[in-house]
Amino acid sequence: MHETLMVLATGLGLGLSPWASGTLGSLLGVPLAWWLLGRARRVQAAMTLALLLAAVPLCHLAEQALAAKDDGRIVLDEIVAFPVAVLGLAAARQPAVMATAFVAYRVFDAAKPPPVSLAEAVPGGGGIVLDDLIAAAMAWLVMAGGLALWRRRQPSS
Repeated sequence: MHETLMVLATGLGLGLSPWASGTLGSLLGVPLAWWLLGRARRVQAAMTLALLLAAVPLCHLAEQALAAKDDGRIVLDEIVAFPVAVLGLAAARQPAVMATAFVAYRVFDAAKPPPVSLAEAVPGGGGIVLDDLIAAAMAWLVMAGGLALWRRRQPSS
């Protein structure tokens, strides 16, 4: 059980990287988001919510096993939160849009502006996932706004 937990929590070991473990781990969220975007919006939302809720106790248990608060090796939170950055945005199936969403998400997650930084204080393991969820939601706002502006600037056919 412990081994399986750590494999999941470390993103199949990507979180063990000595360099940019959060970014490397987040990369597993890209194919997940891509796959989810092929589903109806309700299904995307339901599956993303289920993954986020499942990640809370798993990340909490991994945090306890590693005996370190929000240990950088734990990347499951980044993986399951990233799809929120493109939730319902069909244009994100284009590689350039997905890459832009990924960069925006990583910037918000790494910089931890409020309210991202405040979410980390939520007890019981919830903060581990919540800060990434908020960073992804902020990235979604940037992406949705940017895509809306881009569409408005396109010539009518």
